[in-house]
Amino acid sequence: MHNGVIENYSDLKRELEERGHVFRSETDTEAIAHLIEEHYDGDLLAAVNATLSHLQGSYALLVIMEDTERIIAARNASPIVLGVGDSEFFAASDLTPLLDYTERVIYLDDGDVADITPDRLDIYHEGQKVERPVELVNWCVEDTRKGGFDHYMLKEIFEQPQSFYETIRAGVDEGVRRMLMDAGEITLVACGTSYHTTLVFKYLAESLCNIPIRIEMGSEFKYFTGPLRGLVIAVSQSGETTDTIAALNMAKARNCPTLAITNVQGSTLTRVADRTLLMRAGPEIGVAATKSYTAQLAALIQIINLRCEGMFNDILSHAHLAIGDILLYDVEDAVALCSQADHAFFIGRGPFYPVAMEGALKMKEISYVHAEGYAAGELKHGPFALLTPETPVIAICAPGSTYNVMVSNVKEVKARRAPVIALGVEGDTELPEIADIFIPIPDTHLLVQVLTASVVLQLLAYHTACALGRDVDRPRNLAKSVTVE
Repeated sequence: MHNGVIENYSDLKRELEERGHVFRSETDTEAIAHLIEEHYDGDLLAAVNATLSHLQGSYALLVIMEDTERIIAARNASPIVLGVGDSEFFAASDLTPLLDYTERVIYLDDGDVADITPDRLDIYHEGQKVERPVELVNWCVEDTRKGGFDHYMLKEIFEQPQSFYETIRAGVDEGVRRMLMDAGEITLVACGTSYHTTLVFKYLAESLCNIPIRIEMGSEFKYFTGPLRGLVIAVSQSGETTDTIAALNMAKARNCPTLAITNVQGSTLTRVADRTLLMRAGPEIGVAATKSYTAQLAALIQIINLRCEGMFNDILSHAHLAIGDILLYDVEDAVALCSQADHAFFIGRGPFYPVAMEGALKMKEISYVHAEGYAAGELKHGPFALLTPETPVIAICAPGSTYNVMVSNVKEVKARRAPVIALGVEGDTELPEIADIFIPIPDTHLLVQVLTASVVLQLLAYHTACALGRDVDRPRNLAKSVTVE
């Protein structure tokens, strides 16, 4: 079993075929099996070690052999977590599948090879036997059950008030506090949903407390790295996102102080970074990130609050209540519109622009409705050509300096006959008049509006996917933890 990418697969395959090996597939994984066969002389561990020296790329590897009770596990740039039970051991690429069996885990380091039998676990690094610590997981197995909900994703959406509150309540330890207060410049690196949370953070941090923020996409950072100065923060739900880990390693190589924001203590990211700010979301089973998204925002907003000397303490202590109120909202009319569409646009300005991007990501990854998130002012620079009466536009129109121009953008969309679903605060009298569907959110502080608007868009995507009969928790072609480049 192999998770990862063998970069020199083509060369290995050609050499193996020249030596008489016959391949049955086009996968890079099969080359590993042929190499192990070639090196095997009765000692499976030795055969795997000999094979690893030929591999270039990433691998989390489990090797078993017929008629033996033995597993050889090997890791390089792809995660392996070992579970320690009572006279039994388990192996997985993520912590969550192990929770049904044990609360004790071992994280392998890059270059580790584990020799596992029913009664023994030996770990080697560069040929030398090593010890890796057994860590206790504080997640409850009941957190991995659906708990009466139709889908894990819906359960996790409803868990957001608690996970946000727990993350805020946990606070920031003194070492992280000093690191954040001393930072003159901050660079954040992330991928996917985590990237969207860092963009929200950039808008909020620069406007509320005047911190210069630079945001980098993890998958690009490795190849196009600009000059690095100051604190580098890596954000990843699993702590095993390959591109983000590579970026953090590059930052460390340039002597930058590093901070990890993640949901999994003991994950690779926490072991690479100088310090860790831990989210408190608990296990997230659904592939589409929901509670980990708002928990990341909780962690990032804490940084803003810290740099603003606790200015938002009261707001943050009550924000979970507003999230809870949103969960009861009826989005049925909006779902009816979106479920009939092939394409949709999500628009916003300021911090609501990345919120729109995240809403579009949720819609396309679980409903398969093609959706794009745009800064509202950019529609006129090309995307207007795609608007039709069958193309809904979801617009986030919160009060503030951009409200009037957002209303103008909505009118421009309506002039092109596209239906509009508008999110605005309760009591707004203008938006209900011009939008086809109006969804009110609480009239609260900007920090909270970012959260409540995000949850509404999660619900919209979820119910649209259900209306279309999609497999909400396991959308096609996607994995929960992106552990390959």
